[in-house]
Amino acid sequence: MDERVKELLTLGRDHYAKSEYPQAEYCLRQVLVHTDRFADVQHMLGVICHAKGDLVNARAHFEKAVILNPNYTAAQLSLMVTYNELGKYEDAREIYSRIRERAAAQPTDGFVKGKIANLHAELSHAYLDAGMRVEAIREVEKAVALCPGFADLRTRLGVLFQESGDLVRARQELEAARDTNPRYLLARITLGVLLLSLGENEQAQAEFEAAVALDPASKSAQTYLRIARSQGTAGSSDPAKA
Repeated sequence: MDERVKELLTLGRDHYAKSEYPQAEYCLRQVLVHTDRFADVQHMLGVICHAKGDLVNARAHFEKAVILNPNYTAAQLSLMVTYNELGKYEDAREIYSRIRERAAAQPTDGFVKGKIANLHAELSHAYLDAGMRVEAIREVEKAVALCPGFADLRTRLGVLFQESGDLVRARQELEAARDTNPRYLLARITLGVLLLSLGENEQAQAEFEAAVALDPASKSAQTYLRIARSQGTAGSSDPAKA
């Protein structure tokens, strides 16, 4: 590789690291004129195309990156996301299976687990959009299994259970989310609303009080706290009567 290509590659990587995508793309495409053997160049160009909404070319670059380096986890994850966005769910699942198989053969660090968990969460949105609630729940369950300490994922799972009418499991997940991160406001408020609907006003009030203590400016926490207190005063479990 001559010095000019080395310079372009260095500049392209530097611009990419700074999110200077137009400059990075120019340099990286110049590199491709001379050589296409760098998997990271293909991946960076894929990310740049994806950022512009050009999913077709993003997919092509990610696929080339994975061909050049079948163990390139970042490229595989990017390709998986792109397949999902293109509606190619089977292809996305196939990539995920390969990642999991490789992970089973070696320790998986927390960063990779977190990326995969978030991809499961994104896939669940796609299932919900398609009206496939059961599959959406299953994807979030996979995400929580990978990262049980992610309070946002547990809260999302709790909401999905609640919307499906499974209030027991909804409560379990929301309580787990709160216990995992007691400062996660959404878990507190969502759990409080569920408890309020179950007529457990004192426990609901405790969650809303904790939420207001965490964020005194939260209008929703303040509103629900007033409702819970009024229900306690009225001795009623029906918030509509407040």
